[in-house]
Amino acid sequence: MGLVLFICVENRFRSQIAEAYFNKYAPSGWRAISAGLKPAIEVHPNAVKLMLEEGIDISHKKPQILTDEMRKTADIVVLACSGACPIVHSGHVEKWGIPDPAEMPIEEARRIRDEIKTRVLGLIERLKLEG
Repeated sequence: MGLVLFICVENRFRSQIAEAYFNKYAPSGWRAISAGLKPAIEVHPNAVKLMLEEGIDISHKKPQILTDEMRKTADIVVLACSGACPIVHSGHVEKWGIPDPAEMPIEEARRIRDEIKTRVLGLIERLKLEG
């Protein structure tokens, strides 16, 4: 089974959304997890709200810390954050550099959500073509 690891500093918005989209639309044999370097206490309420608009409930999710085991087992690592994210991974790494929507008005955060969805669906299409 293939594993995609979405990373962001606090694992409370961008990486949680990316994980949820990937797992909803994942190609056969693939799944995603997300983690952060300094995890927040909870998933951002706007992330929960925006994903409910998409019919995906992430209210039960909890931010988690990035572990060496996650890095070692991931086939693909996606750095969703826009800042420096020092991740050592010997495999495929993508740097998406998405702005943090945590302090944005909901309309702007919705555009970030939509960008993440587009990128996740693009990644899934590439995996299907390679598979």
